[in-house]
Amino acid sequence: MHPTVDVSESGLTERQKDVLDAALALLVEAGDTLTMTSVARRASCSKESLYKWFGDRDGLLTATVQWQALKVRGVPVDPEAFNLASLTAGLEGFAADWLRVLSGNISVALNRVAVGHAGSDKHDLGAIVLENGPFAMARRLKPLLQLGRETGLLEFQETDEAFRTFFGLVVRDVQIRLLLGDRLGLNETAIDRDARRATQQFLALYGINTNQARNGHQS
Repeated sequence: MHPTVDVSESGLTERQKDVLDAALALLVEAGDTLTMTSVARRASCSKESLYKWFGDRDGLLTATVQWQALKVRGVPVDPEAFNLASLTAGLEGFAADWLRVLSGNISVALNRVAVGHAGSDKHDLGAIVLENGPFAMARRLKPLLQLGRETGLLEFQETDEAFRTFFGLVVRDVQIRLLLGDRLGLNETAIDRDARRATQQFLALYGINTNQARNGHQS
Protein backbone atom coordinates (compact mmCIF):
# COMPACT_ATOMS: atom_id res chain seq x y z
CA MET A 1 0.00 0.00 0.00
CA HIS A 2 1.27 3.49 -0.83
CA PRO A 3 1.65 6.01 2.00
CA THR A 4 -1.19 8.49 2.32
CA VAL A 5 1.21 11.42 2.87
CA ASP A 6 3.25 13.20 0.20
CA VAL A 7 6.76 11.87 0.80
CA SER A 8 8.81 14.89 -0.19
CA GLU A 9 10.72 17.60 1.64
CA SER A 10 7.80 19.99 1.27
CA GLY A 11 5.03 17.41 1.69
CA LEU A 12 6.11 16.01 5.07
CA THR A 13 5.79 17.67 8.43
CA GLU A 14 8.80 17.73 10.74
CA ARG A 15 7.03 15.17 12.94
CA GLN A 16 6.56 12.81 10.00
CA LYS A 17 10.21 13.22 9.03
CA ASP A 18 11.22 12.28 12.58
CA VAL A 19 9.06 9.16 12.35
CA LEU A 20 10.66 8.10 9.06
CA ASP A 21 14.13 8.71 10.47
CA ALA A 22 13.20 6.51 13.43
CA ALA A 23 12.00 3.80 11.04
CA LEU A 24 15.27 3.97 9.11
CA ALA A 25 17.26 3.66 12.34
CA LEU A 26 15.20 0.62 13.34
CA LEU A 27 15.76 -1.02 9.96
CA VAL A 28 19.51 -0.71 10.52
CA GLU A 29 19.23 -2.19 14.01
CA ALA A 30 16.44 -4.73 13.66
CA GLY A 31 16.09 -5.36 9.94
CA ASP A 32 13.13 -7.57 9.14
CA THR A 33 11.58 -7.30 12.61
CA LEU A 34 10.45 -3.70 12.15
CA THR A 35 6.80 -3.29 13.20
CA MET A 36 4.35 -0.42 13.52
CA THR A 37 4.57 -0.86 17.29
CA SER A 38 8.36 -0.63 17.36
CA VAL A 39 8.35 2.49 15.17
CA ALA A 40 5.67 4.13 17.31
CA ARG A 41 7.67 3.38 20.43
CA ARG A 42 10.98 4.65 18.98
CA ALA A 43 9.41 7.82 17.58
CA SER A 44 7.19 8.45 20.65
CA CYS A 45 4.23 8.47 18.29
CA SER A 46 0.83 6.80 18.45
CA LYS A 47 0.11 3.81 16.22
CA GLU A 48 -3.09 5.59 15.19
CA SER A 49 -1.00 8.40 13.68
CA LEU A 50 1.17 5.89 11.82
CA TYR A 51 -1.85 4.18 10.28
CA LYS A 52 -3.38 7.56 9.40
CA TRP A 53 -0.21 8.76 7.66
CA PHE A 54 1.09 5.56 6.08
CA GLY A 55 -1.84 3.16 5.85
CA ASP A 56 -0.12 -0.03 7.00
CA ARG A 57 3.32 -1.57 7.45
CA ASP A 58 3.97 -1.76 3.70
CA GLY A 59 2.92 1.87 3.37
CA LEU A 60 5.34 2.81 6.14
CA LEU A 61 8.14 0.81 4.48
CA THR A 62 7.39 2.47 1.15
CA ALA A 63 7.48 5.95 2.70
CA THR A 64 10.71 5.06 4.53
CA VAL A 65 12.42 3.94 1.32
CA GLN A 66 11.13 7.02 -0.52
CA TRP A 67 12.44 9.27 2.25
CA GLN A 68 15.87 7.65 2.02
CA ALA A 69 15.86 7.96 -1.79
CA LEU A 70 15.20 11.71 -1.55
CA LYS A 71 18.80 12.09 -0.38
CA VAL A 72 19.75 11.61 -4.02
CA ARG A 73 18.68 15.02 -5.23
CA GLY A 74 17.07 15.57 -8.58
CA VAL A 75 18.92 17.62 -11.19
CA PRO A 76 17.28 20.95 -12.09
CA VAL A 77 17.11 21.41 -15.85
CA ASP A 78 16.97 24.84 -17.45
CA PRO A 79 16.83 24.53 -21.25
CA GLU A 80 17.68 28.22 -21.65
CA ALA A 81 21.02 27.92 -19.86
CA PHE A 82 21.91 24.34 -20.69
CA ASN A 83 25.37 23.47 -21.98
CA LEU A 84 28.09 20.84 -21.60
CA ALA A 85 29.24 22.34 -18.30
CA SER A 86 25.78 22.15 -16.73
CA LEU A 87 25.24 18.64 -18.11
CA THR A 88 28.56 17.50 -16.64
CA ALA A 89 27.87 19.17 -13.29
CA GLY A 90 24.41 17.61 -13.13
CA LEU A 91 25.71 14.11 -13.84
CA GLU A 92 28.58 14.47 -11.37
CA GLY A 93 26.33 15.81 -8.61
CA PHE A 94 23.77 13.06 -9.13
CA ALA A 95 26.48 10.37 -9.13
CA ALA A 96 28.09 11.74 -5.95
CA ASP A 97 24.73 11.88 -4.12
CA TRP A 98 23.97 8.35 -5.26
CA LEU A 99 27.30 6.96 -4.03
CA ARG A 100 26.99 8.85 -0.75
CA VAL A 101 23.56 7.34 -0.05
CA LEU A 102 24.38 3.88 -1.40
CA SER A 103 27.45 3.49 0.80
CA GLY A 104 25.69 4.60 4.00
CA ASN A 105 24.70 2.13 6.73
CA ILE A 106 21.00 2.80 6.16
CA SER A 107 21.00 1.87 2.47
CA VAL A 108 23.14 -1.19 3.10
CA ALA A 109 20.71 -2.38 5.79
CA LEU A 110 17.67 -1.66 3.60
CA ASN A 111 19.14 -3.55 0.67
CA ARG A 112 20.11 -6.55 2.80
CA VAL A 113 16.56 -6.88 4.10
CA ALA A 114 15.16 -6.29 0.59
CA VAL A 115 17.31 -9.07 -0.88
CA GLY A 116 16.02 -11.40 1.84
CA HIS A 117 12.43 -10.55 0.87
CA ALA A 118 12.89 -10.96 -2.87
CA GLY A 119 10.91 -13.91 -4.22
CA SER A 120 9.44 -14.76 -0.81
CA ASP A 121 5.96 -14.57 0.67
CA LYS A 122 7.01 -11.90 3.17
CA HIS A 123 6.06 -8.24 2.96
CA ASP A 124 7.64 -7.38 -0.37
CA LEU A 125 10.31 -4.90 0.68
CA GLY A 126 12.31 -6.08 -2.35
CA ALA A 127 9.70 -4.69 -4.74
CA ILE A 128 9.37 -1.53 -2.65
CA VAL A 129 13.13 -0.86 -2.75
CA LEU A 130 13.29 -1.63 -6.48
CA GLU A 131 10.43 0.74 -7.32
CA ASN A 132 11.57 3.55 -5.02
CA GLY A 133 15.31 3.01 -5.38
CA PRO A 134 16.75 2.30 -8.86
CA PHE A 135 13.47 2.97 -10.69
CA ALA A 136 13.02 6.27 -8.84
CA MET A 137 16.62 7.23 -9.64
CA ALA A 138 15.91 6.62 -13.31
CA ARG A 139 12.82 8.84 -13.25
CA ARG A 140 14.83 11.57 -11.55
CA LEU A 141 17.76 11.52 -13.99
CA LYS A 142 15.94 10.92 -17.28
CA PRO A 143 14.91 14.59 -17.82
CA LEU A 144 18.61 15.57 -17.75
CA LEU A 145 19.55 12.80 -20.19
CA GLN A 146 16.70 13.68 -22.52
CA LEU A 147 17.60 17.37 -22.49
CA GLY A 148 21.17 16.40 -23.27
CA ARG A 149 19.93 14.54 -26.34
CA GLU A 150 17.54 17.31 -27.40
CA THR A 151 20.29 19.92 -27.25
CA GLY A 152 22.73 17.79 -29.23
CA LEU A 153 25.14 17.09 -26.38
CA LEU A 154 24.28 13.39 -26.06
CA GLU A 155 23.48 10.74 -28.64
CA PHE A 156 21.57 7.58 -27.71
CA GLN A 157 18.54 5.64 -28.93
CA GLU A 158 16.85 4.66 -25.68
CA THR A 159 16.84 6.72 -22.48
CA ASP A 160 16.49 3.55 -20.38
CA GLU A 161 19.61 2.10 -21.97
CA ALA A 162 21.57 5.30 -21.35
CA PHE A 163 20.46 5.34 -17.72
CA ARG A 164 21.44 1.71 -17.18
CA THR A 165 24.87 2.47 -18.60
CA PHE A 166 25.28 5.41 -16.23
CA PHE A 167 24.03 3.22 -13.36
CA GLY A 168 26.71 0.63 -14.12
CA LEU A 169 29.48 3.21 -14.38
CA VAL A 170 28.52 4.84 -11.07
CA VAL A 171 27.67 1.82 -8.96
CA ARG A 172 30.11 -0.73 -10.45
CA ASP A 173 30.65 -3.47 -7.82
CA VAL A 174 30.19 -1.09 -4.87
CA GLN A 175 26.72 -2.26 -3.88
CA ILE A 176 27.40 -6.00 -3.93
CA ARG A 177 30.67 -5.58 -2.02
CA LEU A 178 28.94 -3.52 0.67
CA LEU A 179 26.13 -6.06 0.93
CA LEU A 180 28.73 -8.78 1.47
CA GLY A 181 30.38 -6.83 4.29
CA ASP A 182 33.33 -5.22 2.51
CA ARG A 183 34.37 -1.95 4.14
CA LEU A 184 35.18 0.22 1.15
CA GLY A 185 35.78 3.40 3.11
CA LEU A 186 34.24 5.71 0.54
CA ASN A 187 35.11 9.15 1.92
CA GLU A 188 34.14 12.42 0.26
CA THR A 189 37.34 12.56 -1.79
CA ALA A 190 36.80 9.05 -3.15
CA ILE A 191 33.11 9.72 -3.86
CA ASP A 192 33.87 12.92 -5.80
CA ARG A 193 36.64 11.15 -7.73
CA ASP A 194 34.40 8.21 -8.66
CA ALA A 195 31.53 10.54 -9.64
CA ARG A 196 33.84 12.45 -12.00
CA ARG A 197 35.23 9.24 -13.46
CA ALA A 198 31.76 7.78 -14.12
CA THR A 199 30.60 11.03 -15.74
CA GLN A 200 33.64 11.26 -18.02
CA GLN A 201 33.24 7.62 -19.05
CA PHE A 202 29.55 8.20 -19.77
CA LEU A 203 30.31 11.28 -21.87
CA ALA A 204 32.98 9.34 -23.75
CA LEU A 205 30.33 6.78 -24.69
CA TYR A 206 27.39 9.09 -25.43
CA GLY A 207 28.82 12.58 -25.88
CA ILE A 208 28.04 13.77 -29.40
CA ASN A 209 31.41 15.46 -29.98
CA THR A 210 33.26 12.33 -28.93
CA ASN A 211 31.17 10.16 -31.24
CA GLN A 212 31.67 12.53 -34.17
CA ALA A 213 35.41 12.58 -33.62
CA ARG A 214 35.49 8.76 -33.47
CA ASN A 215 33.47 8.40 -36.68
CA GLY A 216 35.60 10.95 -38.46
CA HIS A 217 38.77 9.14 -37.46
CA GLN A 218 37.43 5.80 -38.70
CA SER A 219 36.53 7.25 -42.09
